[in-house]
Order: sequence, then structure tokens, then C-alpha cells
Amino acid sequence: MIRRRSLLALPALAAAPAVAQPGWQPDRPLRWILGYPPGGGSDLIARLLAQAMAGALGQPVVVENRPGGGGVLGAELAARAAPDGHTLLSGDNGILVFHPFLHDRLPYDPARDFRAIGGLARFQLLVLVPAESPLRDLAALRGRRGLSYGSSGVGSPQHLAAARLLRQAGAEEATHIPYRGGAAVLTDLMAGRLDLAMLDTAAALPQLREGKLRALAIGSATRLPALPDVPTAQEAGLDGYVVEAWQGLVVPAATPQPAVDRLAATLTAALAEPTVQARLAAGGIGAMTSGPAEFDAMLAAERATWGPLIRALGVRLAG
Repeated sequence: MIRRRSLLALPALAAAPAVAQPGWQPDRPLRWILGYPPGGGSDLIARLLAQAMAGALGQPVVVENRPGGGGVLGAELAARAAPDGHTLLSGDNGILVFHPFLHDRLPYDPARDFRAIGGLARFQLLVLVPAESPLRDLAALRGRRGLSYGSSGVGSPQHLAAARLLRQAGAEEATHIPYRGGAAVLTDLMAGRLDLAMLDTAAALPQLREGKLRALAIGSATRLPALPDVPTAQEAGLDGYVVEAWQGLVVPAATPQPAVDRLAATLTAALAEPTVQARLAAGGIGAMTSGPAEFDAMLAAERATWGPLIRALGVRLAG
């Protein structure tokens, strides 16, 4: 896990480059809702970018952690917030794509209740086992019964990525154990209380380097330069398996266009800051520089891909 000190104890970020004279100006602090606990990669990205955006916006951007329901609680709060440009939401694969296919009833509709500001970051997902695990590669999963695997919540990107991987690899009757965040998963995995987990590189790199975990594969299309000896899942025998976690920034759907334009321009400038990019890269996180239209197109493509897959996996949530 990336410790907050590793990003935030460095010298203060310079203000993002000035944005063209705005047609909209926030008149009080902005609220950035995050549906996950403090301390994980999601929290650190939100705080890093909130700090970078605050200078250009002329107002503080305050990150508010509201964990619950795999991000559902935070998404519901943001959907019901005043659409005046002062409420932002970190939306990930789960919040913006998976949940409508997992729930019979959901207190928000990601396609109806939000509009995009832009992408934030991409996380590569690693297939991880304890250092002393007898599992040496993905081929060892075939026919293996009763494995336990953890994730940061039911319906989270880590949950569905692992469920898909285990199904495709031929593991049988695996048991999913949900947690309230990736830090708790990491703790139990290192202690050997879980057989396997898929976690992002931001969380896992320090433990891999210290020999506390082993990586069997990475879910991306290409190998990670920081871990050149870890094969992709496709190289390890899972044809067509390419999965990554991502996060983007959204606002309530009725937010006025001038506010959307200003926030999108400010986010783009913040992501272009060399200091921001360096701090993200240090944790194995890639900046996701997509504006509103590009991010909307990606969401449509992800929903078309994951809807049928979730139905095939048979994952459903109460409510």
C-alpha cells in the first residue's frame, strides 16, 4: 500500500497552470466525495488532485470519505447533491459501470444522475498470493477447489476481475471474502488468511519489493516496467483477459455547462503537472487524461462489455 506520507509529505504542489478566464467561479470550498476509506490508492489520488486543482479554482477542494456498499453510499450522496459545481465524485468501474448490473434496485443511476468531468487514473491489477503460497502460476489454479479470495467490496473492480480470472482459469468453488477497503485485504493476504487477491499496483508494489507477496500475473495488456518478470494474464494462458481498474471524476447531472467546462479544464491542467505525474508513476498509477466526451465514450463501451460478463459470472447483490 502506498502510504500517504510518500505522496503528501513532499513539498507542496505548485498551483496548476492558469485556466482561461472562467465563465464560472466557485464561491466556496468544493466537496470531493470518495466512496472508500482513507489510506488507499483511491484516497491518495483524490487528495493529490484536489490539492493540485485548488489553486487554479481559488477555493479549497475537501476530500470527504464516505465508504459503504462498494461506493454506493458516496455515489448516492453525490447524486442528491446540489448541481452547482461544488460537489465532485470519484467514480470507478464499480460505481459507474458494474453496480446497475449487480443490483435489482440502486439509489442512483450512473447514466442518468451524473455527467463526466474526465478520467483521473488507471490502476493495473495484479494477481497476488502470499509469499509462501504453493501457487506458482495461473496454471496451478485449474481444478483447484475452495480457494478464498478477497476484495475491497462486493462488486468492486477487484472482486469482478478476480471472479472472472478464477472462472477463466478453471478454479472451482472459490469463496469471495469482501472487505471495507484494499488495505484490509492486503493485511490478511500477507498473513496467509486469504489464498489470493487482485489488487492494484499502488497498493501492492511495496509489499512485492519486500518479498511479503508474490505476483502470478498482471491484468493489463502489457507487462509493467516496474515488474518486468511478472507475465500478463494472457501470457500466462488466459486468452483475451485484459482488465484494469480506473477512476474518473463526475458531477451531478444538472451541473451547468460553464462549471463542467471549468472543472474539466482544471482537472486536465492538474493531471499535466509533472509533479502530479511523477507521484502517480511512483505508485504504478497512470494518469488518465480523457475529457468529458472521451470519458463518456469509455463508459458506454465498458457497460456494453461488462453487463454480459457480470450476468455470466452470476454475481448479484441484495437490493
